[in-house]
Amino acid sequence: MSAVTSDDVLIPPGGGIGLADVFRRRYLLSLIVRKEVQIRYRGSVLGWLWSYVKPLVQFAVFYLAIGVFLGMNGRVEFFPLYLLSGITIVTFFNEAFTNGTRSLVDNAALIKKIYLPREMFPVASMMIAGVNILPQIAVLVVIALFFGWVPSVLHIAALLLALVIIASLATGLGLLFGAINVTFRDAQSFVEIITMCAVWASPVMYQWEMVADKMPDWLFVAYRLNPLTASVELFHYGIWYPLGPTGGQLIPDMWLYAGIAALISLVILFVGQLVFRRLEGRFAQDL
Repeated sequence: MSAVTSDDVLIPPGGGIGLADVFRRRYLLSLIVRKEVQIRYRGSVLGWLWSYVKPLVQFAVFYLAIGVFLGMNGRVEFFPLYLLSGITIVTFFNEAFTNGTRSLVDNAALIKKIYLPREMFPVASMMIAGVNILPQIAVLVVIALFFGWVPSVLHIAALLLALVIIASLATGLGLLFGAINVTFRDAQSFVEIITMCAVWASPVMYQWEMVADKMPDWLFVAYRLNPLTASVELFHYGIWYPLGPTGGQLIPDMWLYAGIAALISLVILFVGQLVFRRLEGRFAQDL
């Protein structure tokens, strides 16, 4: 017996065409995203307001604890914005990657009962993380406007490119580790280590010059090849750099490495899909 798609193409039961199948079922994907976003704030008095309160509190803490007490405000102009813009993009990556890894296990009951493209769960996790990060980006933009932020089209393009790179990277890794996590739950612990190191593996808490001064040239090149490094610097370019900080420098060849980061992210997305499809047949059994 075969299942029939909307295009009347016969495919094996439980089969599909990967990520393309997910976006052919956009309505179902939107239902999953909407349900998860609503669950996050269910029973909360302030609801969505918490999404705006958290980045405001983060900004105040960074300004006082790191900026004033540790003296970074004097070393890096507009340091709280520099820090918050980097943390925003890393938070998007960490949430999308972590939830994508757990998404299949968390939806085990649904996966065992009915057929739907299993890739939908990591993709939905990435989209949910994107929805959750929007208020933080909004707060970041408002604070930047207060300090005199006047972006150009290129600055906005840099922000969008960073989000696309992270969305592709997190989805690819979510597919890869999510598929492995079905059989080997150690994958979740491994992902926790990766996300814990992510904020330090890119110039969020520090400037890239500190890395360049301590590393040999070949290792600094490897550092710049990290898609997170390119994405963080794109966000710095879009938010922090237009404010004209004194002595503020962008990482060398930023646009070149941003292009390489986009390519690496697409390769990881492709590999994640291949591994996912290879292991998909065991999901119902192992769950």
